[in-house]
Amino acid sequence: MTGPTDDARPARTTGAADASWARELLELMRPGGRDDVHRVVAWLARTVRGAACLRDADGTLLAGTPVPLDPDLVSDITAGRIASAAWGDPGRHLRLVGVELPRSGTAGVLAVSRAAPFDRRASDIVTHTAQVLALLLRARETTQAARRLRRATSDLRLAILQLLMVEDTVSARRVAAGLWPGLLDTDTACVYVLEGAVGERDHIAEECLDATRERALVVRCPAMDAHVIVLAPRDAAADALRSLTARRPGLLLGGSAPHSLARTATAYGQAVSALAVARFRPDKQAVYAERTHPERLMDPSVLRAWTASLLEPLDTLAHHTRAELLATSRLGLEFTAVSAAKVLGVSRNTVRARMERVEALLDADFSDLTARAVVHLALNTQVGLADDDRRPDRAEADRARLGDLLAGPALRTWAHDLLTRLEADARDLRRTLRTWIAAGANAERAAQCLGMHAQTVRDHVRSAECVLQRQLLTGGSDLYEVVLAHLALGDLDEPPLHGTKRGHSGSPVHG
Repeated sequence: MTGPTDDARPARTTGAADASWARELLELMRPGGRDDVHRVVAWLARTVRGAACLRDADGTLLAGTPVPLDPDLVSDITAGRIASAAWGDPGRHLRLVGVELPRSGTAGVLAVSRAAPFDRRASDIVTHTAQVLALLLRARETTQAARRLRRATSDLRLAILQLLMVEDTVSARRVAAGLWPGLLDTDTACVYVLEGAVGERDHIAEECLDATRERALVVRCPAMDAHVIVLAPRDAAADALRSLTARRPGLLLGGSAPHSLARTATAYGQAVSALAVARFRPDKQAVYAERTHPERLMDPSVLRAWTASLLEPLDTLAHHTRAELLATSRLGLEFTAVSAAKVLGVSRNTVRARMERVEALLDADFSDLTARAVVHLALNTQVGLADDDRRPDRAEADRARLGDLLAGPALRTWAHDLLTRLEADARDLRRTLRTWIAAGANAERAAQCLGMHAQTVRDHVRSAECVLQRQLLTGGSDLYEVVLAHLALGDLDEPPLHGTKRGHSGSPVHG
């Protein structure tokens, strides 16, 4: 007589050795990355001393090593006609179990092959492993679905911001209404830019959403990997973001003044400008309105009339074309073409083409920093004209001159106070900065005029940044303010533009 086979004997014991496989399987269920399914199938093959694979209804291998299977048997399992099957020949034994595949809505097949017959222990291991795989696959699908949803939501927020950047507030409100009702039901909003470590940006964005209770538009900046943009319709967001900045070491916060949604691009530029100031503040926070800006010291009526006169060539364009050119030029003058393109969601060639068209219409040369500064002033003023009921008449526009704007005593006092800060440095930073601006912010050309090394010029400009508390080397609003200060004091000539003649308030600088 023969008793039970050795393979069957372990299934009738309850020792620690039999429970060890269950503990190992439970350990494999701990989150370990994208290869959880592969690790479980590999563990199964080792544990039953055979080969194992997981495949879908089409026969695609999902994990493990291929095992020869009977197509009809596989079809019965994937179709749900049977849940499992066993098959054996001398020297080769198979065990097949159906595993639900979440995305496809069909069943896959877990197939295990080994030389010895499947005893109760081996069968239990296969059955439980199939259940674990179904859970892992469902968890993976849930994680991937959540990731896809987060990505789609993030892309939608960016699309809304890009619509606001080109003044398409109607479309922006329509897009936002579906997911965030009431988010853009506001007359004014502020834009904030937070800068932290690149690797921490996702966490910072999530904290911004939590801090503002998702009542603000939070966007991962497409142009700057370290920036998070927040458009906040409510004043309460400012306190929440300030508190967040105070809690996070190394986090910078720059904010704009309140603007209408149509002026989102202007507000964004202000927030970036304020961010530059925040670098020099002990609390690492700054708001654009905290600083005196040259346009606020100019005669408002003359400024409006001069702006209307300068930008008159764009008035002949179709409304949507004009809006595109104005919005693109504002950002293109504020940032590089590449950065502006990413913010607007267009190609950099499109940005350059639009700006070249504006150059031609305004008879301007954007390689000239004085021209860039003056057009930048006009473009930002133009946004306010859209909300102003009193438009300047033709006679006012014809009389307005840039020289009249620059000759005001308040502006000249501001310019004098700003630039005389540089005179305390024995290196004559003011002379270097003036020459560098006249050279189009080109350190090599400025160095030739000054008879010094280009790196010395850059060092002087960096020192001027600290003294003036403005970013100069990166361009944008800060640099244009300093250029306007030089124009106001006659240290640089007025640029030739549409409807103007070159001024003679100062002589070209040659060192």
